[in-house]
Amino acid sequence: MSSKSPQAAPSGIRLQKIIATAGIASRRAAEGLIRDGRVMVNGKLVTELGTRADPEVDEIKVDGRRVGRAGRRRYLLLNKPRGVITTRDDPQRRRTVMDLITGVRESVYPVGRLDYDSEGLLLLTNDGDLAARLTHPRHGVERVYQARVRGVPSAAALKRLAHGVNVDGRRTAPATARLLGAGRGQRGDQALVQISIREGRNRQVRHMCEAVGHPVVRLRRVRIGPIRDQALRPGQFRDLTAAELRALRRAAADGAPEEETS
Repeated sequence: MSSKSPQAAPSGIRLQKIIATAGIASRRAAEGLIRDGRVMVNGKLVTELGTRADPEVDEIKVDGRRVGRAGRRRYLLLNKPRGVITTRDDPQRRRTVMDLITGVRESVYPVGRLDYDSEGLLLLTNDGDLAARLTHPRHGVERVYQARVRGVPSAAALKRLAHGVNVDGRRTAPATARLLGAGRGQRGDQALVQISIREGRNRQVRHMCEAVGHPVVRLRRVRIGPIRDQALRPGQFRDLTAAELRALRRAAADGAPEEETS
């Protein structure tokens, strides 16, 4: 083990990037690990986000486990069922998405979140750079949801969703919203609305629908950037194809309108 202090290597790599590259967490989540005092370098606790280290020389540990070198990159697409937590582990020992990813030797982690009651497409990877771009608001990678809501939104309500509504004191960014269908549910009229957003605030689509008077009954994410898969059943996952990965990287690079892949 090197006795070199991590701060003594200004030419090294930022810890959050090392952790992300090793496939432990996204860069944003890695910053949280550092702030929470869960990272050690050469036996010393590190809480400074600007700390750099050399993964070839320094001993870096997260929660007492040594950070290894980057291995094979994996890019997985999961159809998350309802009633599953989008995290690597859960203190309450509820079922997590990692319980669904069987037979994968690489240490992948979820990119972004789908809440406990929501379902649909979720990416998991150990590529920290791509995960950071996909979750950073600057790139504005589109997410498309289908929400079954109470009541039937009017044209004015759909226009409000598209132009932005106030959620937690902040106006949502421009989106697209369209009515896919309407019918009679067990508790009255319901409608299926498709909403596309380019920001990832907590439970955003649910809060948007509540703001226009149409609470969500069921929510499913059907597309992430150019990635979609109508054949993937709840609980199933697969690797992205080479074409899908290229399209996803293009979308994450510049936030330009994505061309869907089937």
